[in-house]
Amino acid sequence: MASSEVDQKFLGRFAKETNNSYAFLASKLYQILGLSVLLSKKLVRARRLRRLDTTRDTKSLQLYHHIIWLAREGLWLLEEYVLPMVRNSTIYELKVLCYKLRASFYHIFVLFHNQPSINQTAIPSFSPHLTANVKGKGKATNRDSIRSSPPLNPHEGGPVRTTATLPPGLTPISIPKPSASFLLPAENYIPKASEYFEYAARLSENHLSGSHPIRLSVKTEYAAYLYDCLHDGEGSRKLAQAAIRDVYNAKEGMDDDMFEDAAELVGILGKMMKRGLGGTSTPGSGTGSTPRVAETSTPGTTPRSTPRAGRIDIFDKGLPELPKER
Repeated sequence: MASSEVDQKFLGRFAKETNNSYAFLASKLYQILGLSVLLSKKLVRARRLRRLDTTRDTKSLQLYHHIIWLAREGLWLLEEYVLPMVRNSTIYELKVLCYKLRASFYHIFVLFHNQPSINQTAIPSFSPHLTANVKGKGKATNRDSIRSSPPLNPHEGGPVRTTATLPPGLTPISIPKPSASFLLPAENYIPKASEYFEYAARLSENHLSGSHPIRLSVKTEYAAYLYDCLHDGEGSRKLAQAAIRDVYNAKEGMDDDMFEDAAELVGILGKMMKRGLGGTSTPGSGTGSTPRVAETSTPGTTPRSTPRAGRIDIFDKGLPELPKER
């Protein structure tokens, strides 16, 4: 996400490298980096709260609001200042990273502020066209259980005819707008998020090698977005599998620092290949296990046991063992 360690590392590196020649750009990159560091802590806490109690939304509104605000400010800095400056840049690492960050901020909007909600743990939101049931102390129920009451008919009723004007306390109650609408409009952010992830993925494929950490960062979050937000488990697993194969087929070398980053991301992608399978697979279903690399070697590839000379084979370190085909 916009708070990943790989993204933060490259943000700091680019900010430092451009500080002398493009001081204004560097200042904005430093600001986005600071917001990203704050976001990482908030997102970790939000995930822990959800694991502990999936009904904890109303007790965590302040945390969710802070996450949305940080993402909104980061997106504003990115779209207002950074993207116009890097749009025509030939520093493709920085360009891909910036467009990836745009998709990351929208990923946060989808998770915490999408309308309609993608799951039950989003910030509670209510339609202004619905009315609350007046029961007990007059508390509004969850929006999924609220239904609009039929219009009053003054000609119906028993011996006593009802009137259009209800007694005090029984008038329709206006449901408040979504709780974070004062920070960000409540709308469906999925179309834009999907478009931006697709663009960042194509950009990374065109300009970065298969083993580059920024390209792997794009694919890792894109796979997570497909699984968590679009509930496309098969698409997420296929994307992770393709990213790992691109790493294996990459011929470009890398330094030790990039090797460590790439190895960590490949490990995450390896776990994503198994998400949603439940420990079982069906051959030919498209969601099954992936064969070992050594078993699927072709004349254009090299088995895992014999890496190409002159390049670093990232599978020698950090890659989880791939399951055999059943």
